[in-house]
Amino acid sequence: MNPLIYFLIFLKASLFSTGGLGNLPSLHQDLLANGWATEADFGKAVAVGQITPGPNGLWVLALGYITYGWLGVLFATLAIIIPPFVVLLVAAGYQKIEHFPAVRGFIRGLSLAVVGSLLATASSLISAPGIDWKGYIVAALTVVIGLTNRVHVIFILAGAGVAGYIFFQ
Repeated sequence: MNPLIYFLIFLKASLFSTGGLGNLPSLHQDLLANGWATEADFGKAVAVGQITPGPNGLWVLALGYITYGWLGVLFATLAIIIPPFVVLLVAAGYQKIEHFPAVRGFIRGLSLAVVGSLLATASSLISAPGIDWKGYIVAALTVVIGLTNRVHVIFILAGAGVAGYIFFQ
């Protein structure tokens, strides 16, 4: 077992998860593919994580112990601590530099890039086969209502979902 690869697998899973059991699919796929864990190992780790007090994501520590002993616990602990620690460091640093014009320009450019990516994704979804005039009406109404900033996005999504259900059942 390569310790660096083992740690990087846990770090990747932590970076791309939302907490709790969010990193389970990634760890499951990677550890099984390398032969470093079995289905039973995952069952035991999740069971231990569910019966122990504290955050739900601590099942990863049990998995580290089951698959690589105390070194696995150390690697798993570091892997789940590093991402939020980096976020805290970036947030603290950003508070000190957010007033500089260059930083504001960078954030504005980044925001525009995100909007562009979303528009490109929306364009490819709208041009997908099977979208007819009713779909375009739902999409247009959703955009118009969203641009007013008077309706919470959850209600917009729920309304679009209900309209889609009614129009396309």
